[in-house]
Amino acid sequence: MSNVAAAFVKAKRAFGPVLKDKTNPAFRSKYADLGACLEAIDSPCLENGLAVYQETSEDATGVTVETVFLHESGEMLRCGKLHVPASKQDPQGYGSALTYARRYSLMAACGIAPEDDDGNAASKPAKAASRPVPPPKRGAHADVLAAEADNMPQVWKDHLNEVAERVCVIFDANEEDGPKAGYELIAKENLDDVQKIYLSAILPSGVRNPIKAYSQALHASKKEAAKA
Repeated sequence: MSNVAAAFVKAKRAFGPVLKDKTNPAFRSKYADLGACLEAIDSPCLENGLAVYQETSEDATGVTVETVFLHESGEMLRCGKLHVPASKQDPQGYGSALTYARRYSLMAACGIAPEDDDGNAASKPAKAASRPVPPPKRGAHADVLAAEADNMPQVWKDHLNEVAERVCVIFDANEEDGPKAGYELIAKENLDDVQKIYLSAILPSGVRNPIKAYSQALHASKKEAAKA
């Protein structure tokens, strides 16, 4: 282990910052994706004879990832397995869980964390991270659902954040048909009540309200058609 350990220490000294260079349309904020994490560590590792790869293990409920450093001498440094449950048992749910697991496994193994690419960020007081607040609802049942949405596992929140991003993109791209396109995209997700509350809370009002209005009009039209 002496070769891989020495190489890892040298590489770590040269790790770059993990810049938040992607924009989340749902929050209008920046975040660091998997590519930014790899960019921060890939060159320093290769320059010191290290190759970084991530192994996956069989998993019935989600994905399990382990980050591994392979030294040119043949020595390996394994960093432990990380299990992330899939928000939904379908390719999209597993894909979201895999991206999340790879990103956080890599950051934990390398001891790195995302930071802003704004040069003034470091000189400003840290602000508490904002949390999505579910919209107010009436009735005890709705209150329970809102609490469940707030306590939803992080991987589910990440998946719904990705859904919100896609909804915002398709909403903007379809102009007058944006509400319909957004509604249909959400409908394909087959979300439960808790997931719907969380998604509604994180969508910008300029996107959420037109989609809600379209949904109400569509259901009213179906009711009228059923009575005829």
